[in-house]
Amino acid sequence: MGGKRPRHHDRTGRGRVFRRAFVSADQTGIRPASPAASVDVVTFGCRLNAYESEAIRKAAADDGLSNAVIFNTCAVTGEAVRQARQAIRRARKENPGARLIVTGCAAQTDPDMFANMAEVDFVIGNGDKAKAGSYALTPDTTRVRVNDIFSVQETAGHLIDGLKDRARAFVEVQNGCDHRCTFCIIPYGRGNSRSAAAGDIVAQTQRLVAEGYNEIVLTGVDLTSWGNDLPGTPQLGHLVVRILRNVPELKRLRLSSIDAAEIDDTLLRAFAEEERLAPYLHLSLQHGDDLILKRMKRRHLRADSIRLVESVRRIRPDIAFGADMIAGFPTETEDHFDNALKLVDECDLSFLHVFPYSPRPQTPAAKMPQLPRPLIKARAERLRAKGQEALVRHLDRQAGRTLSCIVEKPGFARAADFTEVVFEGHCVPGQLADITIHGHDGKHVLGTAANKG
Repeated sequence: MGGKRPRHHDRTGRGRVFRRAFVSADQTGIRPASPAASVDVVTFGCRLNAYESEAIRKAAADDGLSNAVIFNTCAVTGEAVRQARQAIRRARKENPGARLIVTGCAAQTDPDMFANMAEVDFVIGNGDKAKAGSYALTPDTTRVRVNDIFSVQETAGHLIDGLKDRARAFVEVQNGCDHRCTFCIIPYGRGNSRSAAAGDIVAQTQRLVAEGYNEIVLTGVDLTSWGNDLPGTPQLGHLVVRILRNVPELKRLRLSSIDAAEIDDTLLRAFAEEERLAPYLHLSLQHGDDLILKRMKRRHLRADSIRLVESVRRIRPDIAFGADMIAGFPTETEDHFDNALKLVDECDLSFLHVFPYSPRPQTPAAKMPQLPRPLIKARAERLRAKGQEALVRHLDRQAGRTLSCIVEKPGFARAADFTEVVFEGHCVPGQLADITIHGHDGKHVLGTAANKG
């Protein structure tokens, strides 16, 4: 696509551009007549969506799709939906002959909205977006194919296909969510929780490590619910231990965002005993006031968050914590918001993902008394400023340390505790590098690679 690229939005409400996947002649065996004949997969939303876009790309290539733009949408915020619609209109102007296909969570939760857009050719639900045959489009193909996501029982094949970038590989071990937080539309976009089998996950991890990946990331919509639907209801900690035991060559295993209410004892022991388990946890905290947490229908209270962080730090002192938090939830007073600000310090968080509350259709919170939008935005900015203070405090502590990092691209790496590192020295993406830190710029630490080349 030419012209200005659409801005993508992540679950935090902050604009984030994910890489765009192109189906080229090398991948399909079909030589496009022009760049417009390729397939452009435009991703909005969480990192899980970004990883799933790789599965969409493969499905589109296998189906021989060409001259098309696929929009993998997000439904978490109204702004994400607005940006997707804007990008669709722009794509039609820039690619009048291309087929525009909309999928993802927003397509699942409100297919009619996209079907009513004259620019859109096809709407495909989340349950089918990575399936073989979904992009084998003919004049007889049904324009809108969105099924009841809650009827999906099987784990889609792409959940155990390694989704990779140059630095690390991601294994999506779980999808969907069984919980019903009052602000969240995700269950309506992804359905109930479904887990991939542990044996399949271990086998896929072994294959990825054999390909040369030093870091594997386990990811899902509600990662700590993994196993609830499997025989014997194993817990996430059992999966982590099984992977580390059966794949001794794996250098680092990382967890994506987890629910603070569901960390099991086996997982805690793994953090204490296994250095290969990355010392970083990103917690879905959402707020720091008990009344607001209850109105959100969260399953933890403020004290639970503090107690969890303290208990993990006792057994793994080098661990860092990040968190998702919402500003401006309905009925939030200044005192409620102040408790959210204080929680950042009391948990000594290092990384904060903030998004302003956005009412979503079908959710109970949308029917609660709403705060004015300017106030919501102002509180989000204040919470982000608190997050920046926390980040600087974390970066200050890194001076003089030598960090074991995964190189993501030349001159840029990420430490085991998720710290972003800008460094001097020649290292290739995916390489494990020891980097000595001498300062920071307010966002990254700055250092020099010890093992150059």
